[in-house]
Amino acid sequence: MLVLTRKPGQSILIGDNIEVKIIDVQGDQVRIGINAPKDISILRKELMDEVRQANREAVVDSFGISLEELNRVLKE
Repeated sequence: MLVLTRKPGQSILIGDNIEVKIIDVQGDQVRIGINAPKDISILRKELMDEVRQANREAVVDSFGISLEELNRVLKE
């Protein structure tokens, strides 16, 4: 993982076409802006983690087995 220090108004570039800009810092919160092409998805990781967990629980509820066990059965 690359760790950088930036001040409000400063940016970092990812590749040629993604800019992450520090908008504001207040206490322990940082506001960032992201400029990226429309075909690039920008998602909050904690929300994706919640969706993945809900999907895992749905598999267990639907099939009564864990994802690992279901994966093992499907590979046989």
